Amino acid sequence: MGDLGPMGINVIGIGYEGLDIQGLLARLRLREVLTVVDVRLNPISRKRGMSKNALRETLATAGIGYEHIPALGNPRDNRDGFADGDAQSGRDARMRFEEILESTPAQAGLDRVLHLAGDGLVALLCFEADQSTCHREIVLAAASTRELAKA
Repeated sequence: MGDLGPMGINVIGIGYEGLDIQGLLARLRLREVLTVVDVRLNPISRKRGMSKNALRETLATAGIGYEHIPALGNPRDNRDGFADGDAQSGRDARMRFEEILESTPAQAGLDRVLHLAGDGLVALLCFEADQSTCHREIVLAAASTRELAKA
């Protein structure tokens, strides 16, 4: 029943905005996610259970793997533009993040995501519920492009 991400890769995105830890777990289980890859630069949260260590422990108890790949995170000073959509600030934020994804550490992070996806569905985790206002949309597209380039 697992979802497939863009271009049929075994990677999806999920945001925890508006969810508690049990709601997040329910969504992950529904989609039969095997591994959560945290793409927050700094995996801390004011939401109970959503910071790195607590989240990793909760997921492990549920039989779901967890990895944090900070190289796929969006710098704090680049986040506001993502909410601006088609405005110039939104285009600038997306372009800057695409450049970040060209770095060697980010490319290695994408390779790691694709490796994990070979074993089962991977969910890229960040805060925003609306993926179109989050950098994980670009991470998903880059993972798809990278996978297609290998084929």
